[in-house]
Amino acid sequence: MDKSLNDYVKTADWKSEKHVPAIAAPEKVAAGETFEVEVSVGKEIPHPNTIEQHIVWIALHFVPEGSPVSEGIGRVGLSSHGSVASTASAAKFSLALQKGGEFHATAYCNLHGLWLSSCPARARRLEDKIGENR
Repeated sequence: MDKSLNDYVKTADWKSEKHVPAIAAPEKVAAGETFEVEVSVGKEIPHPNTIEQHIVWIALHFVPEGSPVSEGIGRVGLSSHGSVASTASAAKFSLALQKGGEFHATAYCNLHGLWLSSCPARARRLEDKIGENR
C-alpha cells in the first residue's frame, strides 16, 4: 500500500472550513497551573449534527518542547445526533503543563474523515510569574 494515514488527514483554516477543530487556550500559563483548553468544530461555520452527518469524536494531544512523542490529553466521543437530543461539537480539557510545546486537535466527521489543527502552548516558569507581580 502506497498511502499512510497522513495522506487522509485534512487541514485548513478553521475560520473558513467547518470541519477543522478550533483550539481555544490561554496565550500563556504558569508551569504547573491548571487551565482549560476548549476544542470545538464549526466555530465560525456551523457543522451539521444529524444522523446523516456529524462529528464522532474530538481529541487533544500535546507535544512538549524537545519531545519526539505526543501525549494524549483526552478524547471525547459525541454520540447523540438525533432529533430529540443533540451533542454540541465541542470538548473542554483541564490540564497543567510543566513546559511549553504545541497542542494538536483532531476531529472525525462520519462523512468527511479526519481533520487536524495545531497551536502553540506556552508555559512560563513559576519564577517568571512571580517576577511579573513586582
